[in-house]
Amino acid sequence: MTTFDKFHHDLTELVKKYETDLGLKIEEDLDYDIIKIFGTKITSLARAQNGLNDVTELAHATAEHHPYWNLLSNCSEIGHTVLDSWKKSLSSDDVADIEWALKEINQTLEKIKNKKILPHDD
Repeated sequence: MTTFDKFHHDLTELVKKYETDLGLKIEEDLDYDIIKIFGTKITSLARAQNGLNDVTELAHATAEHHPYWNLLSNCSEIGHTVLDSWKKSLSSDDVADIEWALKEINQTLEKIKNKKILPHDD
């Protein structure tokens, strides 16, 4: 049993101990050693925002080293704008930000179509 497998087993036992009282929910992707634990305050919107933060981190961590970073970065920025305004109307500034990001996406797509940007074998 690997160290992560042992950790997963022990964590699962701990979650079982508290899941009824705390309303815990566990989500796993053991192919990548990922375990997420959600409490009762989690909503679909909060989960989407949290997941989008992971996407944004990847986009920013690539720091222009991957040719598709601009697509990912601008798509995630649009996602943040939309999710931040999920329970209210988009402001004119929000719409302007989305339009700007869409232009950036389209410019990058044109470069990709014209083979001016190619992915690496990272």
